[in-house]
Amino acid sequence: MIGGVDEAGRGPVIGPLVIAGVNFQNDLKLRENGVKDSKKLSPSRRIQLAGKIKELADNFEVIKISAQDIDDMRRVMTLNEIEVNAFSKIIEKLKPDICYVDAADVKDERFGKDIQSKLTFKPEIISKHKADEIYPIVGAASIIAKTTRDYEISIIESDLRKKLDIPMGSGYPADPITQNFLNEWLIKFGKLPPHTRHSWKTSQKLLDNYKTRKLDSF
Repeated sequence: MIGGVDEAGRGPVIGPLVIAGVNFQNDLKLRENGVKDSKKLSPSRRIQLAGKIKELADNFEVIKISAQDIDDMRRVMTLNEIEVNAFSKIIEKLKPDICYVDAADVKDERFGKDIQSKLTFKPEIISKHKADEIYPIVGAASIIAKTTRDYEISIIESDLRKKLDIPMGSGYPADPITQNFLNEWLIKFGKLPPHTRHSWKTSQKLLDNYKTRKLDSF
């Protein structure tokens, strides 16, 4: 049994981090269905393939870590450590013989060893950068992670637009639509919106700028 694990939403300032894992006997069906890195697929194709992957997989698991939980955990651990814990929980549930993972650490082998150290069994862990581009099994996990996060983001945006009816954007710090949304929310409500990662530099900078503007207005 082979497994693949990947994440979606490591960098955004809004929304959850999603980690997904899949188990297959082999990757033949994945190759036949054109499964590859989620970033190289259109949104509609990702959704189509996500359903197919779940249908064909021997098993799959998903963990969603909210922005609030990320902030809480980052008080005592790094983002890499958060991912190591989540990846190991997924693998512990799937119990593959060999597991391919997309390495978050700059040292890919270390990331694999850190995951293995937390497991109660000893599968072979193959940890590589850009594993979602190399191995279809990791591409399958990336598709499930990405489509799950996209769905969560759509729910968050729908909820927040009831209070501030402007586009939220992708949730990534570099997205000008997201930057504008956060800034306008701050101006209107005096705080960051729900589902925002307060521990992110983007959030801290926006809050600092807002406080400075308030002081200057006196």
